[in-house]
Amino acid sequence: MSDLKQTIKTFIVNNFTFGDETMVTDTDSFLETGIIDSTGILELVEFIEKEFFITIEDDELIPENLESIDKIEQFLQRKRAAAPVSQVN
Repeated sequence: MSDLKQTIKTFIVNNFTFGDETMVTDTDSFLETGIIDSTGILELVEFIEKEFFITIEDDELIPENLESIDKIEQFLQRKRAAAPVSQVN
């Protein structure tokens, strides 16, 4: 598992599953499984922005970017690839 994925998974486990890692897989939809609700998505977005030094625009707040650990990893890789070199962490 990549460091990026592990960081996201650790946040989700610590904040939404009461420490139960078995509730979270890389591909499960957070909303469909009930792990995270709409308010939780906002908490997740705030964490991602602070942890990875990016801004998530309103039009990027879609399931294709944020519904699972895999989707978040892919989204962050695209954001990093599109960022100017001085902004990449």
